[in-house]
Amino acid sequence: MAAAEGDLIVRREGAAGIIRLNRPRAINAMTLEMSLGIDAALGRFEADPEVTVVLLEGAGERGLCAGGDIRGLYESSKEGGDLGKVFWRQEYIMNARIAAFPKPYVAYMDGLVMGGGVGLSAHGRHRIVTERTKLAMPEVGLGFFPDVGGTWLLSRSPGELGAYLGLTGVTMNGPDAVHARFADAVVSTAKWPDLREALTKVRPGTPSSEVARLIDGFATGETAGPVAAQQDKIDAWFAHDNMHDIIAALKQDGSEQAAATLKALNEKSPRGMVVTLTLLRLARGATSLEQCLVREYRAALEVFRSDDFREGVRAAIIDKDRSPKWSPPDIDDVTPAMLAPYLAEIGADELTFPPSK
Repeated sequence: MAAAEGDLIVRREGAAGIIRLNRPRAINAMTLEMSLGIDAALGRFEADPEVTVVLLEGAGERGLCAGGDIRGLYESSKEGGDLGKVFWRQEYIMNARIAAFPKPYVAYMDGLVMGGGVGLSAHGRHRIVTERTKLAMPEVGLGFFPDVGGTWLLSRSPGELGAYLGLTGVTMNGPDAVHARFADAVVSTAKWPDLREALTKVRPGTPSSEVARLIDGFATGETAGPVAAQQDKIDAWFAHDNMHDIIAALKQDGSEQAAATLKALNEKSPRGMVVTLTLLRLARGATSLEQCLVREYRAALEVFRSDDFREGVRAAIIDKDRSPKWSPPDIDDVTPAMLAPYLAEIGADELTFPPSK
């Protein structure tokens, strides 16, 4: 039942439909072809009565997925191409499908999990992190914003943690990912082979609640890490609806932690931060993941046309000089007129979702 071992491996092992991202040298960064393959695999496993659970995992030791294929998107943006429009439409529809998948969907979030990797895993029903997990949504550092349903996830983290994580791109460990509601259980890598074997033997018709109990039997029980320990301070700093007030609160605090947070913000795209905070506040009022994905798609198409995206990717990934020249360079220069296109309806290009079966 195994497909050819290219960038994506799809096969059945016992009762489990396996989806393995297979670009270990690129930390399994996802291409458009991989996204299409995952979508096809979900259709196949949903229809197969012998598949009881779906298991997402990444090849290699470095992580589940470092995100989307940013280099390819950068090249297309430079050339005025349409990869962003095609890639993000496919990816966001797939994110919604994962969230609504009718069978237990288990994501093994070991190692690095960033950007598009979060979209593949954190919308799943059963989300397993480990002592090696490093989970982040660092898109603002690329002149972008937390997409793939990131605004939905972040806006449902406790207190102001979502604004903090989305704006700074700070990395969570496994317990912090549970605290932030991006994951459900910490399982040590030493216990994973036994849990994985047990998942391949889950009987047909087993409810999701039983799968959760199975996973909990292997879990460490940890639910909070170093980020969670700062929750009170984070809530005070980020309890504002504009970047000026957040920055003022951090400056007024004056602590070492506040200074480190200010430093992180100062490295990010001013326009990206304003767009991100706006989308996060709108997401608080959303009633579904799909509503957030529609907004994200509108904003993503505007980002794809922007100098900030190309400059952010250039500085971080292409030239690696870590010295982006943002446009505009300061929060004060981000005007309502600049923000408006990121929120505007886009007519025939609006993101729509296939009807539920």
